Amino acid sequence: MFYATDANDHGLRHDPFKAIVAPRPIGWIGTKGRDGSRNLSPYSFFNIVSDLPKIVMFSSSGRKDSLRNAEETGVFTASMASRDLAQKVNASSVAVPYGIDEFAVANLSPAPGRLVDAPYVAEAYTALECRVTDIAQPKTLDGQYAESYMVFGQVVGIHIRDEVIRDGRIDMALMRPIARMGYRDYCDGGADIFEMSRPLTR
Repeated sequence: MFYATDANDHGLRHDPFKAIVAPRPIGWIGTKGRDGSRNLSPYSFFNIVSDLPKIVMFSSSGRKDSLRNAEETGVFTASMASRDLAQKVNASSVAVPYGIDEFAVANLSPAPGRLVDAPYVAEAYTALECRVTDIAQPKTLDGQYAESYMVFGQVVGIHIRDEVIRDGRIDMALMRPIARMGYRDYCDGGADIFEMSRPLTR
């Protein structure tokens, strides 16, 4: 099959685009508001964009709380989502009013960053502390702006739990990071593909 994206006439029950660009790693973005409120949200539009220096990016569809906090404070964390925490990753994706603590919603422990004033998930096997270097809104072919905002952050600190380090490397079989596969599907880096539906708005 073939379809032009301007008409989006694919004839399928669901748009296949995000299922084609898969698997996508999940950045579990932790931020703090100016008012001191904590925020935690998983983003599957997340990845490394540079190694020297170390820079990661997450992309927010619309102006969400993670974007607001990163703009206002200039920092964020990215905890890695693993298979044992998948249900809590999902629970933290619930849409709640600004100021509601998703760490509490998902029954997770917030740990303070050592170099940035933003929380990360204490239960996560690894986490990155980041300082915002740029926020960009991609342009479209007609010169307009997409609805997404890309937040770039230079990694200034890295947390790794000792139990996943084997022979000087992170043992991915122990860590089992999960990734978004499109639709409601996720995978854990192996053959395990599972489905989760996002929780309803609270």
